[in-house]
Amino acid sequence: MSVEIITTSDGSHSLLNTALDETYHSRHGAMQESIHVFIKEGLNHLRSIHASNSISILEVGFGTGLNALLTVQQAPEISADIHYTSLETYPVPEEIWSKLNYMDAVGLKERFDQLHQAPWNQEVKILPNFTLQKLTIPLQQIDFSNRFDLVYFDAFAPNKQPDMWTVDVLAKVVTAMKAKSIFVTYCAKGQLKRDLKSLGLTVETLAGPPGKKEMVRGLKED
Repeated sequence: MSVEIITTSDGSHSLLNTALDETYHSRHGAMQESIHVFIKEGLNHLRSIHASNSISILEVGFGTGLNALLTVQQAPEISADIHYTSLETYPVPEEIWSKLNYMDAVGLKERFDQLHQAPWNQEVKILPNFTLQKLTIPLQQIDFSNRFDLVYFDAFAPNKQPDMWTVDVLAKVVTAMKAKSIFVTYCAKGQLKRDLKSLGLTVETLAGPPGKKEMVRGLKED
């Protein structure tokens, strides 16, 4: 894997995929981007509109494990069982992820190690109310239906990895979503919004994290 660690503007690490010349997070701040897009506008918003004793999350792009770690951080405050499924066809090797500084920021080094060391393609309980399943199945090959309450769509940008953003692939994601579920992503491209609307989602353009004007959230009504 051709990746190297970089430090973003908020002091948190990200990775640069040198083959694609693409970072895993915003250079303006990896930590603040993930908190804003996936926790604030995703997980926290879901909890504000949909009370449930179970939350099923699909993450497209496990990557550095930051989104999963931030979700684990929230778990003790959530009175629901969290089932977290994450797709990643190119896992980051230990010699890279072990040097990332996220666990220093949130004080969860043991949990960060557990997330990365958890075996692939099987369920692992990280906390009493947090179960992780990391899958090496490509998004194009998933076959889920009516399963997830929340989707963290965190693939590389459309201009770097266009095959992850086609309407056919997005349709697979929407099929995997339950009624009243939420889709969140850092991307705010017009084509993405049109495609999500064509697939039946109610699409919102929201203020983005620092350094980025906008992001997108979609609601699947039924």
